[in-house]
Amino acid sequence: MGSKRSAKDQLIETASRLFRLRGYHGVGLKEIIEESGTAKGSLYHYFPEGKEQLAIAAIEHTKNFVSDKVQEDLAEAADPINAIQGHIQKLAQEFNKDSVFGLPIGTIAGETYLTNEPIRAACQSVFDEWQRLYEEKLLSSGYSEKQSADYALVLIALIEGGIILSIASKSGEALSRIASQIPLLIKK
Repeated sequence: MGSKRSAKDQLIETASRLFRLRGYHGVGLKEIIEESGTAKGSLYHYFPEGKEQLAIAAIEHTKNFVSDKVQEDLAEAADPINAIQGHIQKLAQEFNKDSVFGLPIGTIAGETYLTNEPIRAACQSVFDEWQRLYEEKLLSSGYSEKQSADYALVLIALIEGGIILSIASKSGEALSRIASQIPLLIKK
């Protein structure tokens, strides 16, 4: 049973990475199978509905991975401004490494929102979850419900936009500059 679980995890992790880098339409099942090192039968055993079902599992995997990182980063400082700045700075540092960094959900969301409702809904769930994490940090620090919700939405937009700019420039500079502006943007 353990090796079957491992094959499923390998498929999901490989699909997650490839979809982040090249989007849904830029990745084929054959490539996912080859890069994951799993058998074709494993893919159809765990994902009998095929690529869409695997993509939704990969989106969920990405959501959980990023949510854990966001929670860790936000817990590092009691002050929400410092916590959010630190979180964004950590994202910026990812672009200053030699590793390849893709959009966590943006690529797949952008290319499927009109053509695949289940994937669009899965992407929306991700953004809702991430927004909720920022909102909870702000609420726990005394911001009103409306302020927390509004600022959380702004943060998601800034971070996702900053990631796009950082990818385009191959530098975390845009995210660093966004982080520096957080005290000016988020006020009680």
